[in-house]
Amino acid sequence: MIDGALLLDKPLGISSNAALQAAKGIYGARKAGHAGTLDPLATGLLMLLFGEATKLAGHLLDQEKEYLATVKLGETTTTGDAEGEIVESRAVAVDTESLRAVLDRFLGEIEQVPPMHSALKRGGVPLYRLAREGKDVERQPRRVRIASIELLAFEPPRAEVRIRCSKGTYIRTLAEDIGKALGTGAHLRALRRTASGRFRIEDAIELQALRDLGPAERPRRLIGLGALVEDLPRAELDAGAEARLRNGQTLQISGLAEGVIAVVRADGALIGLGHGEAGVLRPLRLTQAADLHR
Repeated sequence: MIDGALLLDKPLGISSNAALQAAKGIYGARKAGHAGTLDPLATGLLMLLFGEATKLAGHLLDQEKEYLATVKLGETTTTGDAEGEIVESRAVAVDTESLRAVLDRFLGEIEQVPPMHSALKRGGVPLYRLAREGKDVERQPRRVRIASIELLAFEPPRAEVRIRCSKGTYIRTLAEDIGKALGTGAHLRALRRTASGRFRIEDAIELQALRDLGPAERPRRLIGLGALVEDLPRAELDAGAEARLRNGQTLQISGLAEGVIAVVRADGALIGLGHGEAGVLRPLRLTQAADLHR
């Protein structure tokens, strides 16, 4: 049984699911998932989850993401990125200070309209499929948070930007909105995810390098369950309390933190995730008792 997370450096041109299936086959995992997809035209950190680690997907999905984005000013496309056809071109008369001032406007909470070329579904059909049929349906704005946006380089018409943002942020939409604010139009030319929460691309491995590892080396690339939730407050349970929690009972615990909590045994092995409120712990997602890992 394979349990844990793999930090994969997804290559250009393949879907997140294709990368997931390739890694799943390499490990011989029976159950696999991810903590946030990347478009085929994006590269970088893709966190793959195997076995019991899939139960932690919700927590890992909620973490902030960091991206390096190349934004091309002066051109808008049908898809908002380099995959689409150019629909409008404009002159780019923008200096660095003007660009920085516009970028600063997007800091904090903003509203985004999800793009038609996205995996969101309408009536069970992905929006990108409707877009390919030439259809455009109404989408409700979503509130997201831009924690930081830093201009790394600007050689008109291209800008290199580092972005730290909440889950659900569409970087291609952000690129388009930056272009609108500048009056030049823009699209996303390239995108690379460099971090997900505290996990960084520097610790990721490419697919071919993973294939080249020996069978004994591959498990060493996996992050254990306990390490995946080190950022959470903890509640330590003895055997009796663990049994009651696994039976769906709530527990009264003095000094319990509020919100999502990592529930562990005395030796640090992860029992699962719980939710604390007013000193009461209730189970959220628990690992199988036989598959506990630190």
